[in-house]
Amino acid sequence: MGSFSLNYLLRRLLVFFLTVWVAATLIFIIPRLAPGDPISAMIARMSQFEGFVENADLIIESWRKRFGLDDPIHVQYLRYLGNTLRLDLGYSMGNFPSTVYELIGRRLPWTIGLVGISTVIFFTVGNLCGALLAWYRTPKWLKVMIPISMTFTSVPPALFSLLLVYIFAFLIPIFPQVGAYGRGMVPELTPEFFGSVLHHGFLPAMSIVLVTFGFWALGMRGMMVTIEGEDYMILAQAKGLKPFYVLYRYMIRNAILPQMTALAVSIGTLINGSVLVEIMFVYNGMGSLIYEGINTQDFGLIQGTSFILIVTSALAVLIIDLTYPLIDPRISLEGR
Repeated sequence: MGSFSLNYLLRRLLVFFLTVWVAATLIFIIPRLAPGDPISAMIARMSQFEGFVENADLIIESWRKRFGLDDPIHVQYLRYLGNTLRLDLGYSMGNFPSTVYELIGRRLPWTIGLVGISTVIFFTVGNLCGALLAWYRTPKWLKVMIPISMTFTSVPPALFSLLLVYIFAFLIPIFPQVGAYGRGMVPELTPEFFGSVLHHGFLPAMSIVLVTFGFWALGMRGMMVTIEGEDYMILAQAKGLKPFYVLYRYMIRNAILPQMTALAVSIGTLINGSVLVEIMFVYNGMGSLIYEGINTQDFGLIQGTSFILIVTSALAVLIIDLTYPLIDPRISLEGR
């Protein structure tokens, strides 16, 4: 089995922290490129509902000072980096006096659950389908059904979610259209609440799985084809090993490593796709929270949610990278 070296671990951690720093800097700059500011946007929304806001200029001035928006941009940046290192994400300007940390704490578990379960399903099903497509003992009817099911891969997740809602929430009302759990229910560890979460999360999860697993199936099939003529495959067949044992121990195990690499690279794209799906289903996750922050120009909320998603993605890539020797014993991370 491969082994780790301290040098390799330190290099991977350096890349991890460098990625987080660069991403944190970008999410600080990008929201400030838009015209206006969150305080003026908040007053404008209040004016739409009330018709007139008394002493609006004084309110804007005091709130800009309260949130430090009048400070020079470099002072705001340094304060932002210092607060981020302490995980002090500040107050949400659109949900004051709630803090960004509190809002994320209520939404992040839903996104992690949705993306995590969807990833396990489409990665497992996709690679299994790809392996069966390349295996010579797979029944012909199954080799026909798998490519047909992969036609959904050309549809974006957000559009496919509309199709699923139309079929399974309107034409055949089996699943709910929106929400993460039943209306009026309180989150608690009970079978009723858990069942409601699964019922509401089925369509969002399928919106991600059905349009994604085909890419992994095609990639796995290509890798399986490339190793069929290897010497160890010929030796395994000459030994008279059982076909399923050869499929699992020799073919899939040697073909899965590039798929793990592809998974690490595509994690950010997967999270972005889930954000759109959450918005479509009004799912109680980070997607709807980011959408709310963009609509209200809530700098703190946009920065906090984006930072947490970036850290989560980078951490997942780091974990996958460090598990390579556990998947393929030929890999050594000693740096020799």
